[in-house]
Amino acid sequence: MSDIVYQAIAALWLSLPALSANPSAVIFGGGTPMDFGRTLGDGKRVLGDGKTWRGFIGGGAAGAFVGLIQQLIAMKIGYFPIFSQDFLQAFFMVLILGYGALLGDALGSFIKRRLGIGRGDKAFLLDQLTFLIVALFLLYIAFPSFFSRYFWNAPAMITLFVLTPLLHRIVNIIGYRMGKKEVPW
Repeated sequence: MSDIVYQAIAALWLSLPALSANPSAVIFGGGTPMDFGRTLGDGKRVLGDGKTWRGFIGGGAAGAFVGLIQQLIAMKIGYFPIFSQDFLQAFFMVLILGYGALLGDALGSFIKRRLGIGRGDKAFLLDQLTFLIVALFLLYIAFPSFFSRYFWNAPAMITLFVLTPLLHRIVNIIGYRMGKKEVPW
């Protein structure tokens, strides 16, 4: 396998905890909004009803669970990259990716509210990439050498920033058809 293909696949593989946290939050969501219904001085909600504590906790845990399953698979077959040989370090990495993605999604909602974009309204790239950018940024802060090894290269970045909006769209259509989302975007 060429180095370029390996870098692209490794980045996608190692991003799965972040990529799976967002749709998992929709499945687990509902209940108390993360902003508890509060508004800011502009009269707009901080985040809105779409970001709930149940979705945040469940989605982040699901993302971390996916990462731990990946870790076990990679260690068993020995081909795919693993997060770390140290289980505790790997655990923190997948927690960062899962919960970082949901913090990024919440940041996207915060920005949308400030821009006057309603819940469920389209915000091209803000909806599709903010979660990934924040998750990767937090991973970089906590584990810079790991980030540099697997993500800080052109094939990885191109793969993630091209495929993530496409995957986001596909997953949202599925969620819409399942009745978990009000709109298919």
